[in-house]
Amino acid sequence: MTDRFMQQGAFSWFELTTTDVPAAQSFYTRLFGWTTERWNGEGDYTLVKVEGKEVAGMAPQRSEHPKPFGWGVYVTVTDVDLTAAKAEELGGKVLVPPTDIPRVGRFSVIQDPQGAVLSVITYCRR
Repeated sequence: MTDRFMQQGAFSWFELTTTDVPAAQSFYTRLFGWTTERWNGEGDYTLVKVEGKEVAGMAPQRSEHPKPFGWGVYVTVTDVDLTAAKAEELGGKVLVPPTDIPRVGRFSVIQDPQGAVLSVITYCRR
């Protein structure tokens, strides 16, 4: 990941939450020529690559993470916990509380007062 994606406020990752990851893989790899690879971290996660570079991921809906189905976006922040608290202070909701992703960073899913959902993330420095 380039440094520009590590900056506060940068759109840095895209993720599909779906009921059928294998079907989504088949559809998008044939549609766009993407390649996919199972992530070797914790959980059931598939990386999406374009020309060998990781650009997105696919995950099944999880009961402990009530994210809506569809494509979502991650915005980089310097402090996930403070951002989640500020979202609530400004009238938003925290759908997924700040949570660690081993070897990746810390994320949260928030919803703005109008109902739009996005994820915020602070990446580990590698």
